[in-house]
Amino acid sequence: MDFDEIRRRLSRLDTACVCDGYKALDRPVRAVDPAIRPVTPGHRLIGRAHTLTCHEDFLTVIVALRDALPGEVLVIDSQGSRKALTGELFPTEARRKGLAGIVNDGPCRDTAAIRQQRLPYYARSVNPVAGTTVRLFETQVPVTCGGVTVHPDEIVFGDDDGLIVASSEEISEVIPVAEEVQRKEARLLAEMEKGRSLIDMLNLEDHCARIQAGRESKLQFLV
Repeated sequence: MDFDEIRRRLSRLDTACVCDGYKALDRPVRAVDPAIRPVTPGHRLIGRAHTLTCHEDFLTVIVALRDALPGEVLVIDSQGSRKALTGELFPTEARRKGLAGIVNDGPCRDTAAIRQQRLPYYARSVNPVAGTTVRLFETQVPVTCGGVTVHPDEIVFGDDDGLIVASSEEISEVIPVAEEVQRKEARLLAEMEKGRSLIDMLNLEDHCARIQAGRESKLQFLV
């Protein structure tokens, strides 16, 4: 599955369905630490990772912003920085260049202005004190962001629930399963709108009985 196809199909999914797809396949999912939250909620982030490291200094962020290509996501390994590494100017420039978004595993600032932007933008915390611009770190190397390893060009997918990182091959296997999860949930919601009970569409009684008897079981939908 090429990136355009991945982007098209992910645009119709949410991170919860994708995570359920991983669960159905019994695969580990690289979900970013939930402490990294959207500063601009209501947007879906889909792009390729343009990675960088830095610490208390955002000069490398500017370099990565200069070098990143349309459709890429700046993924910042702040190495525990406490000073702001991104602010209002960076998402403005990122949107001008056609970048997909910014993920900052560290502090940002100018949040009121950032919330007016249409660019998907995530950060771990907020601090009005900015870092320095006197040190150069690495770009386009494997980094750690939110407790998961991110390689350059890997897929970053996010919404208001959080962020997932995956290789193109991995996400291509998960997408069809996530789509089936979404279709099943749509059927459940449609039935509930008609007045049918959610409990009636689960194998709840049998599942609980088997669990109490010490037998293996799996909670399943019956639609």
